[in-house]
Amino acid sequence: MSDMVEPFSKELAKLNVVMIEQPLPADADFALADIPHPVPICADESCHTRDGLEELAGRYDMVNIKLDKTGGLTEALALRDAARGMGLGVMVGCMVATSLAMAPAVLVGQGAEIIDLDGPLLLADDRAHGLVYDGSTVMPPETALWG
Repeated sequence: MSDMVEPFSKELAKLNVVMIEQPLPADADFALADIPHPVPICADESCHTRDGLEELAGRYDMVNIKLDKTGGLTEALALRDAARGMGLGVMVGCMVATSLAMAPAVLVGQGAEIIDLDGPLLLADDRAHGLVYDGSTVMPPETALWG
């Protein structure tokens, strides 16, 4: 498998691809330990909380932190700090949700290499006083968002 994947990964690096997210099912990611990856590989489905984070070392270069997966802000912040402590990069992502669900993730995203908090943009109607997006930038939430 490594012989097939390595040339592909080198070509992606030449194209300035900055990250590949969860290329294999979570129960098969052990194979990533044997594959050189010039483009960083980010764990998504394989990473929910700090539990098992050590197993991801050597397989992944980054973790995608989603508040829906961690169970909330406290574990998301702890996962971010633990991942950084292990030398893993951090992505903060989301599920489709309102600005109220996304606002705490803005805090988790401080200092992250990649932030993808577009969940409210995928809704027909967001909450009143929702997050404000300017191109690829999301502004900190207004106090009125919290009710």
